[in-house]
Amino acid sequence: MTPADLLVAARGLLEHDKQSAVGGWPRAVAFLTRQALEQALSDLWAGSRATTGLSECPMKTQLLCLPAYLEPGLAREIGYAWAALSNACHYHPYELAPTAAELSGWMTAVSNLTTSIALAREP
Repeated sequence: MTPADLLVAARGLLEHDKQSAVGGWPRAVAFLTRQALEQALSDLWAGSRATTGLSECPMKTQLLCLPAYLEPGLAREIGYAWAALSNACHYHPYELAPTAAELSGWMTAVSNLTTSIALAREP
């Protein structure tokens, strides 16, 4: 699946299940969104010979390198979104699940990343 497909699935799940007070939908949305982010970064690194090896590095290393290839504000936003999504993917018995608004904001950040990558690839 492409990052766009993953985001569509996440948005669909968010819109369909956010009215429900029970269930694991927030974690499922977080998983799909984080997967879209990681896939988008993998696509970014694969797009250039100079960065092909970065996709093999740990995610924190990839996020540290990101400001050299994207606008620094977007790179910071993506770093925050990845950390927040990673936290949301893990079960914490005494913490609340992320809200629909938080999840939507993180999805917007990932969408901005995919748009930025697509624009950078245009001739």
